[in-house]
Amino acid sequence: MDCKKRSTLLTIGAIIAGYAALRTVPSLLPEKLELQALDRPEGFRKFVAGETSGGFDPFVGLGTADSTEVAAQKAAALTRVSENICSALYGGLSPTPTQVPMASFSDYYCPFCRVQTKRLADMTSEMPDKIAVAWHELPLLGDSSNLAAKAALAAKRQGAYVAFHERLMTTPFQASPEYLARLSDDIGVDSKKLITDMESAEITRELEDSAALARVFAFVGTPALVIGRTVVQGQISDRMVREIIELEREEGWRDVCTAA
Repeated sequence: MDCKKRSTLLTIGAIIAGYAALRTVPSLLPEKLELQALDRPEGFRKFVAGETSGGFDPFVGLGTADSTEVAAQKAAALTRVSENICSALYGGLSPTPTQVPMASFSDYYCPFCRVQTKRLADMTSEMPDKIAVAWHELPLLGDSSNLAAKAALAAKRQGAYVAFHERLMTTPFQASPEYLARLSDDIGVDSKKLITDMESAEITRELEDSAALARVFAFVGTPALVIGRTVVQGQISDRMVREIIELEREEGWRDVCTAA
């Protein structure tokens, strides 16, 4: 191969590598914090970020989309979450006066979610005085996603949500009853209770409520975040997360949630 061809190939390779880096490392992307007020829910605003996986009905796995039963489930869930948006988003959290709550919506088989979830978990460990995270399951990518989401919520009933969540986010395997049973044994969870709880009305309701929140905020895929009162669709850099957190601390996210 002559020098000219070698130079051309190296140039093409550098361009491809640079493009891939920009797509996979959001901190390299030029970002500017521009926010747009939402008409609904009142007081919230949105920032559109980067890559997203999904785009399916958030009620996937909960029944046939056109059935009367599922239509009733959607309506009931929308009513529940609309009564108190902040409680639905951040229920279970008790943020201190210095903390900003964050709701993270993810799918275990969304590649961007796997990156962002790890980074958010690291961030909460680095700055526990500034952020508290509520994790929402939003399975959009098929039956395995729905099965994994139910398993994680069932593991939460045994105090093992974090361990289950971390393993499911890093495993190369698709969720199946056999794999979930092995995973339960590995982390000391009662697999029989896990399988029973996965089909419980409580877990179905929790998934319905997260799906309803996704509809309220018009999420078209995962990952998605709500930081205080700022809605984010897509993967977002650590720098931008920190910038939004500081903005929420300065502007008083509690005022919106008190009025919501």
